[in-house]
Amino acid sequence: MAEGGAGADVARSFDEFFRAFEAYRSVNDARLAEIESRGSADVVTLEKLDRLDAALDATQRRIDDLSLKSRRPARAGSPGRQPSAQGLESKAAFDTYLRSGREQPALEIKDMSAGTGADGGYLVPDETETEILERLSHASPIRAIAGNRQVSATTYRKPFARTGPATGWVGETAVRPQTGTPQLEELNFSVMELYAMPAATATLLDDAAINMDQWLAEEVETAFAEQEGAAFVSGDGVNKPTGFLSVPQVAETGWSWGNLGTLQTGVDGAFPASDPGDVLIDLVYALKSGYRQNARFVMNRRTQGAVRKLKDADGTYLWQPPSGAGVPATLLNFPITEAEDMPDIGTGTTPIAFGDFRRGYLVVDRMGVRILRDPFSAKPYVLFYTTKRVGGGVQDFDAIKLLKFSAG
Repeated sequence: MAEGGAGADVARSFDEFFRAFEAYRSVNDARLAEIESRGSADVVTLEKLDRLDAALDATQRRIDDLSLKSRRPARAGSPGRQPSAQGLESKAAFDTYLRSGREQPALEIKDMSAGTGADGGYLVPDETETEILERLSHASPIRAIAGNRQVSATTYRKPFARTGPATGWVGETAVRPQTGTPQLEELNFSVMELYAMPAATATLLDDAAINMDQWLAEEVETAFAEQEGAAFVSGDGVNKPTGFLSVPQVAETGWSWGNLGTLQTGVDGAFPASDPGDVLIDLVYALKSGYRQNARFVMNRRTQGAVRKLKDADGTYLWQPPSGAGVPATLLNFPITEAEDMPDIGTGTTPIAFGDFRRGYLVVDRMGVRILRDPFSAKPYVLFYTTKRVGGGVQDFDAIKLLKFSAG
């Protein structure tokens, strides 16, 4: 799609979105007026509101897709992404391996240091690995907002001081007292194997016009992003990352390191009937000011549909639509990250998280994406068993707070 055509599509989608949002606000205002005057909303009004809600979601997804396509990395070899001569040789050898299965000396010499055929596959060239990781950073919602480290080992160990550094004030010529020894502990982030198995036809492999690096990155992008998204939210740490919702949770009033603090809505499975937005304000200010500067809400689309209806005391909607392509919607002026793996609103669930996820959650990637060509298991298709190693977990337990839909 031409750049001008993509821009026109985004503009049209935004026009549709804002028209739908204006209609949504008008119908929701009517619903609230009906509840105030008659004690309940008319069924026709509720059905119309549901249709507009679905239209908003559909338009938002279309805007997100267009924005994602515009942010995808350029093909290898395009301006700004010129590989070295050694990289071109390795890439050519790897391309031959993908298309025909033949192993060339360049592939063996350049790429066998960390992965060989005997070990179950070959490492992809650096340009392909970079493209896969860049695509994942846009497609995987938690990865996009979390901290990231690349390691060459199977475990990343991060020391931290629970007591903080020992400091104090002294005069210019005063004797400096000896500082206390900080209590250091260590967080361990193990990397686990994540795999995808895209299939190709002989026609695709024979087509010289197909960029095999880009094809592979596109094929594994969705599979990796879906698996990562679920693991970073609720993974149990067994052969997968530990999700932030799997960390022990305690009431914010009794928070301690190693737990995530929660605030209760005061109602099982719902917002309070009176001033429902107040619990969101309480959640925002449960976070220390140093974390609030870069904080955001995380919730799924259904929860976002519920908070769209909330107003403040002046009748202003707390949720506001995005101001441009690639810009998230906001809630109380904080950006919203939509993660479909977050739970729905229900009794005792924590469907809304708020915090500085770059400081709070860490994604650890082990360098190297490995691929094994398999032309035998699914004839006439050729399978490409692609694996990468990734881990994740909470690194700052004070940087993320959760809203729990519970009476207490």
